[in-house]
Amino acid sequence: MPEVAIILFLVVVAPLWLVLHYVNKWRSTKTLSAEDERMLADLWQSAKRMETRIETLETILDAEAPGWRAKQK
Repeated sequence: MPEVAIILFLVVVAPLWLVLHYVNKWRSTKTLSAEDERMLADLWQSAKRMETRIETLETILDAEAPGWRAKQK
């Protein structure tokens, strides 16, 4: 009789337990943590600053070297 209980545990309970455990872990990691949100906001700000700098550089190049865009193509 103890063999039946062990087999039942290994065949039914243990796999179900593992599946539910990893589903729960997957759900908890699916959302962004506060640190992830902060890093994403920092990256967004860095990208916006870089975009502004690139636009400024393009404006300067347009004024000082009008044909620079044609050379890039």
